Amino acid sequence: MVFTLAGVHVKVRGYENLPAGHCIVVANHASIVDGVLLQGFLPPRFSFVIKGEMQRIPGISFLMRRVGSKFVERFDASGSARDARHLLRAASAGESLTFFAEGTVISQPGLSRFRAGAFVAAIKASVPLVPLAISGSRQVLLAHTLLPRHGHLRIDILNPVEPSHQAFADRKELAELSRQRILEVLDEPDLLAGKTDA
Repeated sequence: MVFTLAGVHVKVRGYENLPAGHCIVVANHASIVDGVLLQGFLPPRFSFVIKGEMQRIPGISFLMRRVGSKFVERFDASGSARDARHLLRAASAGESLTFFAEGTVISQPGLSRFRAGAFVAAIKASVPLVPLAISGSRQVLLAHTLLPRHGHLRIDILNPVEPSHQAFADRKELAELSRQRILEVLDEPDLLAGKTDA
């Protein structure tokens, strides 16, 4: 695998937390290597939800479509609503989806705000939601570089949350629970700490 050849050691904890049936995984996003990492270590039944801008990069768009990725519009309201409906139908039909809940990679180390899509889909489709933490990817692939450095990556697959078994006031409550679980094992700070609208 590419990580082994690059001298990157990957440790995965918590495979037993992945439900046998379909589910939604929500992960942090610190580096462009995160998608390749999870593509290699999650079971092949998972499709990835990718920001729509990636469709405009020909080579990357082709590869992502080949592995079943789903693109979502972030800035156009009608396109965003349409894509949200498609994701809900996919989740309701039994597809397992992986979201990078922050929506994009930022240069500042830390966990930023989670976007709503994954949590709305999990609640409306009544499917388990699995928080997943990726640690070390920011150090392995530095910003504006293409080749990974020697290092260690860790994937923590955390206990699933069952929206159908718990009374969530709204998707914000589910998102915050997922963020806190990821922060408990993540090697980066909470970028929303001290913000009253977090």
